[in-house]
Amino acid sequence: MKNSTQRNATQILVTGATGYIGARLIPRLLDVGYRVRVLVRDPERLSGRPWADQVEVCTGDVFRPDTLPPAMEGVSAAFYLIHSMAGHTDFHDRDIIAAHNFGQAARQAGVGHLIYLSGLGEESDNTLSAHLASRHATGQALRESGIPVTELRAAVIVGSGSLSFEMIRNLTERLPVMIVPKWASTRIQPIGIREVLTYLVSTLQTPACKGKLIEIGGADVLTYAEMMTQYAEERGLRRWLIPVPVLTPRLSSYWVHWVTPVPSSVAKPLIEGLRNEVVVHDPSARALFPDIIPADYRTSVRRALERIREGDLESIWSDALSSSQGDSRPSFFRLEQGMFIERREAFVDAPASEVFRVFTSLGGQRGWLAFDWAWQARGILDRLVGGVGMRRGRRDPVYLRVGDAMDFWRVEDVREDRLLRLRAEMKVPGRAWLQFEVIPEEASCSRLVQTAYFASKGLAGMLYWYALYPLHGLIFSRMPKRIARLAEEA
Repeated sequence: MKNSTQRNATQILVTGATGYIGARLIPRLLDVGYRVRVLVRDPERLSGRPWADQVEVCTGDVFRPDTLPPAMEGVSAAFYLIHSMAGHTDFHDRDIIAAHNFGQAARQAGVGHLIYLSGLGEESDNTLSAHLASRHATGQALRESGIPVTELRAAVIVGSGSLSFEMIRNLTERLPVMIVPKWASTRIQPIGIREVLTYLVSTLQTPACKGKLIEIGGADVLTYAEMMTQYAEERGLRRWLIPVPVLTPRLSSYWVHWVTPVPSSVAKPLIEGLRNEVVVHDPSARALFPDIIPADYRTSVRRALERIREGDLESIWSDALSSSQGDSRPSFFRLEQGMFIERREAFVDAPASEVFRVFTSLGGQRGWLAFDWAWQARGILDRLVGGVGMRRGRRDPVYLRVGDAMDFWRVEDVREDRLLRLRAEMKVPGRAWLQFEVIPEEASCSRLVQTAYFASKGLAGMLYWYALYPLHGLIFSRMPKRIARLAEEA
């Protein structure tokens, strides 16, 4: 094992830094003494991360090979934590292109080791889902670079905020009686997020794992139905599961779309993968990493629930832009001709910090203060047309950072005691933002400025704006008053 001095001299590159795994891996690498560089398309989305000022940030995109060399310079090993499961029907081809670009850039820069987190599944299985097949093909594309690749393959990852766990949690919490399709009886070997992160860090300290394909899993082999049943038992819930043979992955994804925060575009490839048995057959992980003792499923569930109760979620699945928009670069706010602007102001007999605290706690359990039923109705309409709806909630009930999902909004900018700007991710014929700004005045008073922006797209966008303008007028006129009242009461 390398000592601390050697680690301090080692530069590690992490991709997928705003995703669920990457955002949790980075602080653990820092804790054991590695120098960390992150490759991101938009550095602003790292704002608010507690480790953001401890890493070197490189702006680049795996679909633009010319942006990759600066990120690779001087790197000893690189973690590849990127995939395009949502947002594109051609995610398989995109995954291969991205991995090829990354591998070639790494080879040219002399990177000595690539680490990739993939999915369990027998390659000899001719019915391997498109999602799992793409994950395996991505590993092969990385190996074609000629660099030693450590490919860790895992099944369902159990952790606070993980995509698979959130599906289980929401389905079980909300449905006393569940109709479960055939795929719910497939055997799965779930693994806790703590063990996954430990394996990832350990690959840097275990030379024997270079060039190896390593299957990792928890202590239990269960079915998806058993995972839901055991979750219910840990929560003290009584749940009845009724098996049926007719629910296809497509129909199941629509059901998940309505009952959980996971949209059907993300749920469908995930559920298709559940028809494949995903258990560990190769025991080499035990020999390579003898100090890692995987926990059982119930222990991982208890850990996740404890983190949720404490509000200590380092990252959640919706942090990644692919949870809503695929991997396209988000459009940022700018004043443009033809943009509709609706601004409201309120003077508040409270300091700016109190006003900021109120408007940054909107959404999720608290709601939106004015005509909350209308916000819920808008979320339902959005789900009907395949949008994200209101079920994503918030990562944290109090604190926000750039990139957080906030019901059907995305936090685009947040500045302490000053500003919050949200970008709409519901289905709209154009682009929309909602911004709150607080300006300090004299004698501990402040001025709240609430602005709605809408850049319409064609005639449909104009009709949409004017059709909703009366309702917007009611909602947006009341919100500043409610925010001001709560700030003054505080």
